[in-house]
Amino acid sequence: MKTNDVVRYRVYELIIDISSVSSESLNYCTTSGLVTQLLKELTGEDVLVRATCIEMVTSLAYTHHGRQYLAQEGVIDQISNIIVGADSDPFSGFYLPGFVKFFGNLAVMDSPQQICERYPVFLEKVFEMADSQDPTMIGVAVDTVGILGSSVEGKQVLQKTGTRFERVLMKVGYQAKNASTELKIRCLDAVSSLLYLSPEQQTDDFLGMTESWFSSMSRDSLELFRGISNQPFPELHCAALKVFTAIADQPWAQRLMFNSPGFVEFVMDRSVEHDKASKDAKYELVKALANSKTVAEIFGNSNYLRLRAYLSEGPYYVKPVATTAVEGAD
Repeated sequence: MKTNDVVRYRVYELIIDISSVSSESLNYCTTSGLVTQLLKELTGEDVLVRATCIEMVTSLAYTHHGRQYLAQEGVIDQISNIIVGADSDPFSGFYLPGFVKFFGNLAVMDSPQQICERYPVFLEKVFEMADSQDPTMIGVAVDTVGILGSSVEGKQVLQKTGTRFERVLMKVGYQAKNASTELKIRCLDAVSSLLYLSPEQQTDDFLGMTESWFSSMSRDSLELFRGISNQPFPELHCAALKVFTAIADQPWAQRLMFNSPGFVEFVMDRSVEHDKASKDAKYELVKALANSKTVAEIFGNSNYLRLRAYLSEGPYYVKPVATTAVEGAD
């Protein structure tokens, strides 16, 4: 990267920082012509410059006035058109992830439904990327689906795509098992975000949806995630426990857990976790189960009481070991 590029980027970064403060400061910066210049680079010929500029435009889109400005100036439409044209551009791999992330963030800030309806190419591209062989593309697709699925409105948008989304879920399940550790963790985080429903969101329709999504991921999804949680990497272990925690208060998931041989024991067994983060993650799972209205009925009273005991003992409780003195031992 040439020195004048670095200087230019620093100027752009400053301009975006200032523009993000208020609509007045944004007006001030647009008058200078620098914002317009930055937006030109977004659609310019240099793919690497494009990739850098989309990140800056994305941070402008975090503010309400920034999004309004981008919509008024037709920038969002331009970005959508570039995604449409990306198929015929052999270098689109450089900037496509950033452009898709831009829409992911936009959908969460505004309304997933409106953005996905107005820019159908966005979801289309995300699903296509999930099918890719390139881990970078898969990672962006997985992150984006996770961001979209973090709200009920986003979940409904994904649900409307029917079997297309089920295919994506199968891919996510496959990658969670077979990808690099880093991508596995991103898959697990996305799954947690997709499957979580707050108590007031747990209508029959939504519970039916999360149950069918869960079962789409693998032949035996509970075993898949339990297998991942048994791997000797604390980050993976915690990410898999988070998946169980996300569904822990949904009755269908409790029935699955209760009927899966050894699963209740796995939850109660403190010897599985050795580090603080894992102990905390296990405690969150126990807490989600113990505080659920349906768990006593589904798990049975004695298991319910064990969960409550675990909860009151706290995350780091160590059972006192009865020691007998052995002669000659020091």
